[in-house]
Amino acid sequence: MSSLNAFPNLCKQWRQRRHLSQLHLAETAAISQRHLSWLETGRSQPSREMVLKLADAMEVPLRERNTLLNAAGFAPQYLESSLEEPHMAPVGEALTAILEHHMPFPAVVVNRKWDRIMANAAADLMFSLVDANTEKTDRKETFNLAEATLAPHGLRRYITNWETALPMFVNRLRSEALASGETSTIAHVEALIRSAGEFPNTVPTPEPLLPVMPLELDIDGLQLSLFTVMSTFGTPQDITTDELRIEAFYPADDATRNFFTGTNE
Repeated sequence: MSSLNAFPNLCKQWRQRRHLSQLHLAETAAISQRHLSWLETGRSQPSREMVLKLADAMEVPLRERNTLLNAAGFAPQYLESSLEEPHMAPVGEALTAILEHHMPFPAVVVNRKWDRIMANAAADLMFSLVDANTEKTDRKETFNLAEATLAPHGLRRYITNWETALPMFVNRLRSEALASGETSTIAHVEALIRSAGEFPNTVPTPEPLLPVMPLELDIDGLQLSLFTVMSTFGTPQDITTDELRIEAFYPADDATRNFFTGTNE
């Protein structure tokens, strides 16, 4: 598909994915509805600044903003850097500080596919149960938090509120994947959900996606009550940073707090 045809189609797809009318998007982007209509039909060609303005108004992830720029005939603007690169040192230091500050409670950093990038010592301890109870032939070099949670042989076996937590977790996985607009990420998440096998009989939750998820665990008689909070970087300018998620676990009762703080009698 040529760039002349690619941008109008992609722009319209993103607008529809965000459930925006032409009027709403035009008002948000501070342009006329007629101009937006011409951009979506190809009658007008967008400038680089217009592509970025529309992408910002539709909250398009940085990776897909590069795709929109390319579709309009412009070079990508956003880099995808490794956390090991020197200019990313402040990001790595900030993540380390966040994880350490959350001790003695678990916290983990994951990428867009839910692969664990970083974790604090409390998270390593909690998830070591998954590794310890997984056949060596089934273990993977990369620990995927979504897979570990959904798989029957993983953390899922210890979750006692599974019928409540499942719809919320699957809803979060799908919502974030669809929001990314990236075909490979959507396919990856759907494959993870399918590979988990049959779930308990549940009804998908109709409520809006919440920032917290309750988690009740029974680990060989050790009962823990937690809730998790997902957070992101507020103003990322690099694709890697844009796609990082920090999941922090908090105790929901005194017994769980005492377990992690080591104050059990």
